[in-house]
Amino acid sequence: MLNVNIKQKKSLSQLSSEMMMDIKENRYFKLSFISVLVKSIIFIVLISDDKANGINVMRIFYSYPPILVYFSFIALFLSFGFLFRGKGQYICFLFLNILFTVLVIGDLWYFRSNASFLTLHMMKMTSNLDNLGSSIISMVRAVDILFIIDIPVMILLKIKDKKSKFKRNTYSFLALFILSIVYLTYAHIKIDKYDKGFTNQMIFAKSWSPNQTMSNLTPIGYHIFDSYNYYKESKPYVLNDEEKENAANWFQNKKENLEDNEYYGAMKGKNVLVVQWESLENFVIGQKVNGQEVTPNLNKLLNNSLYFDNFYEQTYNGTSSDGELITNTSVFPVREGATFFRYPSNEYKYSLPNVFKGLGYETIASHPDKGSYWNWMPALKSIGYEKTMDSTDYHVDEIINLGISDQSYLKQFGDKLGSLKSPFLAYTVTLTSHSPFTVLPEKDKELKLPDNLNNTRIGGYLQSINYTDKYFGKFLEDLDKKGILKDTVIVVYGDHEGVHKFYDDEVKATSGLEDWMRDNNRKVPLIIYNKDIEKKTLHVNGGQVDTLPTVAYLFGVNLDKESDKTIGRNLLNTKKDFVVLSTREFIGDEKEKEEMLKAIDLSDMLIRANYYKD
Repeated sequence: MLNVNIKQKKSLSQLSSEMMMDIKENRYFKLSFISVLVKSIIFIVLISDDKANGINVMRIFYSYPPILVYFSFIALFLSFGFLFRGKGQYICFLFLNILFTVLVIGDLWYFRSNASFLTLHMMKMTSNLDNLGSSIISMVRAVDILFIIDIPVMILLKIKDKKSKFKRNTYSFLALFILSIVYLTYAHIKIDKYDKGFTNQMIFAKSWSPNQTMSNLTPIGYHIFDSYNYYKESKPYVLNDEEKENAANWFQNKKENLEDNEYYGAMKGKNVLVVQWESLENFVIGQKVNGQEVTPNLNKLLNNSLYFDNFYEQTYNGTSSDGELITNTSVFPVREGATFFRYPSNEYKYSLPNVFKGLGYETIASHPDKGSYWNWMPALKSIGYEKTMDSTDYHVDEIINLGISDQSYLKQFGDKLGSLKSPFLAYTVTLTSHSPFTVLPEKDKELKLPDNLNNTRIGGYLQSINYTDKYFGKFLEDLDKKGILKDTVIVVYGDHEGVHKFYDDEVKATSGLEDWMRDNNRKVPLIIYNKDIEKKTLHVNGGQVDTLPTVAYLFGVNLDKESDKTIGRNLLNTKKDFVVLSTREFIGDEKEKEEMLKAIDLSDMLIRANYYKD
């Protein structure tokens, strides 16, 4: 009996030794491990810069780097290679390396445009890839080559390596897989549960900053954690009694209960046309380049407009679709994925179209692109628009960028407005001034730019905005000839920043810029026009979430009094001065900060619970 036990112990010892030797001497495992580790660190370093094109030393790590966590995720990821033998093992390691590279480059490009990372929720958004090739390519930077140079090296090594033979080793797989999970579980309990880690250290805990979560987990760990959250968040969310009470209290406490002023009902009975202008930033309003107005027609509108010049974009992962959501519902978007893809069937009792339907208005929404793009058509139907029209309802005679050109679309859309019965609410978007700001045909570039701006990203942006402004002006002239304009309130806002959002590094690198071109600071204009409005510029801080209560007030609907579910406030009658950005930045009166920042997570929870339906 004693001899049997001795033999068994010797056998386990040999097994452990062989397993460690197999892992230690496997050159392709080691090369893959080092490659993935180095690329993970390069990625984390790059995203310290807002455009992932440099290094911000102060923002690389949010706490002491959890190196063993990094090792564990990479070992877990690569462990599957040991389930194969010979050439199959090499191919598996190569495949895993390439898979990681594709994932991390995708994260990098998405981060440059959206300040966030890819998630499983975005797998529902593949319809958005139509015509986006040039925008995606514009996110490529020279530094990205660092993520692929190891792959040809690994291929060349295999070509020269005729002798290496690798056995399948299930024990090596199990050792790496199980030990990695055991350590990650230990680290999670120690750091997340008992707070025994370094300052600000987290493992499986959501941070306010996606960068911090990425820095804590590496790209592999980040996407494993995202998969877990995707599964958890896919289940129907039901508010408990405490959450319902907290939500009701928040909405009650935000009410200002002010006496109505002269703006209340000032536009009652008029038509409403809301235009979401693609990538329209505030810095171009009223400006000239080489003596030419960038937006002459918008500037002309200001003579009979309420112009909000401290108005901010509040979009998140849904970018343009978030602009539509926020404007139409006065709710912040969800924090994972795009609201229009995740919750297209959600209803909103106090949405823009529902408010105006209550006033007896006909409501329509129209786009010059496909209804599947950002899933806008089913979402806007659920939000309350009685009729929706996409590119299939128009003559597609000229395509620029993502859809029908603004020249063609606005002319056709004007004809459709002419057939509507008053009063109506019409909602639409423009598209031609979408990034990358390099696709506008030469014949449509009318600004004579100085040499330092020609063939630059910001020069292309100015040309694109000027193009849309030209045909927006013609569109308004057409409405005037039809007799529609005088009885219509035009609401124009930018969906999000454009050149400063996606290409700020290129803007900063452009020589000879005028001061007004350098920064935009997340601002988009909000312009409310009618011939009966006296010119006024309002400097109050606000954002897209405030559009609905502000517009409704002009038509005799005070949502501060009538709604108990409106996140935004009426900018025409408020004593508060602040704005909350989707990045959780706060601008304005600090005493409002703590309570108003809650609006972001509150909106996320309430959308998931379809709270706004009733």
